[in-house]
Amino acid sequence: MKKSQKNKRIFLDHASTTPVLPKVFLAMKPYLSSEFANPSALYAEGVAIRRVVAKARTTIAKTISAQSDEIIFTGSGTEADNLAIFGIVRALKGIVKNPHIAVSALEHPAILEAVEVLKKEGVEVTVLYPNQDGIIRPGDVFKALKKNTVLVSIMYANNEIGTIEPIHDIAKAIRQFRKSKTKESYLPYFHTDASQAANYLPIGVPQLGVDMMTLDASKIYGPKGIGMLFVRRGITLTPMIFGGGQERGLRSGTENVASIVGLAEALTSAQSGRVKESKRISTLRDWFVKEILKKFPEAHINGGMEYRLPNNINICFPGIDGEFAVILFDAEGIAISSSSSCQTLKDSSRSYVIDSLGKKDDCAESSLRITLGRGTTKNNLVYALRVFKKIASYVS
Repeated sequence: MKKSQKNKRIFLDHASTTPVLPKVFLAMKPYLSSEFANPSALYAEGVAIRRVVAKARTTIAKTISAQSDEIIFTGSGTEADNLAIFGIVRALKGIVKNPHIAVSALEHPAILEAVEVLKKEGVEVTVLYPNQDGIIRPGDVFKALKKNTVLVSIMYANNEIGTIEPIHDIAKAIRQFRKSKTKESYLPYFHTDASQAANYLPIGVPQLGVDMMTLDASKIYGPKGIGMLFVRRGITLTPMIFGGGQERGLRSGTENVASIVGLAEALTSAQSGRVKESKRISTLRDWFVKEILKKFPEAHINGGMEYRLPNNINICFPGIDGEFAVILFDAEGIAISSSSSCQTLKDSSRSYVIDSLGKKDDCAESSLRITLGRGTTKNNLVYALRVFKKIASYVS
């Protein structure tokens, strides 16, 4: 390996996080130093900062075709997911007897672990499994709905295998079910975690047909530590964080002004450039997949290729240990992952997402996730192919 290449790291884990764009940082910079007032303050500086937050909220709302009072800022995408799940169920416990929720087996741990807590509280839960391509069928969602269903949560695009779910069609199935009800015909509500989707897919909430939607700035070249939840007007949530009553009482705590500004700038950039970037990056992705499968015929892709994020490659190499391979790649200057970054913090990093596809082999422990980004070049991938070949000799 050339010394210059060894010293230059290649980041191929953009599903876990992304670097802050320079223009995002520049937009944030004043609110990290000179313009530091609390938006709740009554004096001039506070009023000025409150207007900055309002402007960012309006920008985000317009980007997703929502109203500004439907945007709730949170500390992360995880918190937004938790607010959606706990907020709905606890708000409706006194209205709907024995509430029921339906989620997919593909969801982020922020959803699935919240669901486990609710199960212990007596909430009924249905877990929906995808087909072998990683797609949740709208018909399966419809069949899972009950008169006591209060919430359905299906992610827009999966963080591990990149599959894009038919959110619009699932929303139609839910609306069809609502029409058949005589009581609580506004239920169930429909939530989607669109954190992985915003870089590459349209996220207008009327078109998707969702009642709530999660976004996370760290996935779209914005700052870490800021997320948001779209909550359609008329929906009541029970808050999880109490205190000063910020965010319409749904998320108390002094607003993170710099990061809110950064989220607005990052989201605007992601959506304005998504078509062009999707085309560029899918071309790189498809070339790389073709080369991998040509050099390693025993390998295979997890999830279908037709409905998939353009930057996502999740590939099974039977017989290898995914985590060990990640360490070997790291030693060669390449950052990739074997499963969700959140999952690697658990005692077992076995991929429950790949397990949910119904595979009979060891792919849940023998797969690698490679996710490309704005800075990824063909030269990066050519080098990665050489490293794949080198590592294959270690683990074969």
